[in-house]
Amino acid sequence: MSNKAVISTQKAPAAIGPYSQAIKAGNTVYMSGQIPLDPATMTLVKGNVETQARQVFNNLKAVCEEAAGSLGDIVKLNLYLVELDDFAAVNAVMEEFFTAPFPARAAVGVKALPKGSQVEAEAVMIIGD
Repeated sequence: MSNKAVISTQKAPAAIGPYSQAIKAGNTVYMSGQIPLDPATMTLVKGNVETQARQVFNNLKAVCEEAAGSLGDIVKLNLYLVELDDFAAVNAVMEEFFTAPFPARAAVGVKALPKGSQVEAEAVMIIGD
């Protein structure tokens, strides 16, 4: 019997492809990449990279909470940035959502992201014992 479960919430954007918002396997939750879509309208939020990063982290937070966790339970975070020059700005926004000890993290420069977004984040979270 599989201990794999799909995590899905209307408080985060619906998947825009053949994937789940998150999959829980045991006490580990693997969260798909979140871009700055407004979950109510499924449109990209308007604004600079800081505004987009806040929406990304709010979307991740909603998925964490649906899985009975929090952003503080994230152990690994991968960031994808269209402009690596936005690294410091996204770090500043991240500090609004995360406290020490911070998750392990990668920040990767990419040519483009879905729907023209400037930032995307995916995460791995450990919940429970």
